[in-house]
Amino acid sequence: MRFSNRIFSVLTVVILAGCGAGNDMRPDASAEVISSASYRHDGPAALTLYTMISNRSGAGAHSSVMINGSQRVIFDPAGTVRLSAVPERGDVLYGITPQVADFYARAHARETYHVVIQEIDVSPEVAEQALRLAIASGPAASGFCSASTSAVLRQLPGFESIGRTFFPKRLMADFGKLPGVRTTKLFENDEDDKSVAIAQFESSLATQP
Repeated sequence: MRFSNRIFSVLTVVILAGCGAGNDMRPDASAEVISSASYRHDGPAALTLYTMISNRSGAGAHSSVMINGSQRVIFDPAGTVRLSAVPERGDVLYGITPQVADFYARAHARETYHVVIQEIDVSPEVAEQALRLAIASGPAASGFCSASTSAVLRQLPGFESIGRTFFPKRLMADFGKLPGVRTTKLFENDEDDKSVAIAQFESSLATQP
């Protein structure tokens, strides 16, 4: 009973911190839509961990990972930044062009949160394994963003030191200890409502030729 109470307390803290406070429950995109949206980035095979952190309390709020392999996707368990132009299946976002990747990070950085971005180059084989694991993971329940992200990462060669955790900052710390990690932080002053930024971005996409 004591163990169950402890797990419940952990989940409550994470959910209150904002980790996957829910998603839009939109249906999975078809294989045809995903295939047509597939984007291959010409940079090196890499993994990029995003950690959203509260500017008020310093608590971790969300974890996700961008995978650059044979195509570039974002595994965003229980995430809330969704675009009509970016197909999704099982918490994997497809068609992550430079424009979409930039918006994804900036949509999370606002007056109440900043984003820690940690990137590491990997072999093409490791990137492909990460892609397969993310696709196989399936949708995550609210509060399980870090648990799902860490579960994928810790199965990769060279990432065994990453512990499975419900806490975004603990995952960030483990990832940061890996050799060769490049870290940046993104601060912006947009209002707290992400839907405003999403609507503005989608409007800009609609006006492009």
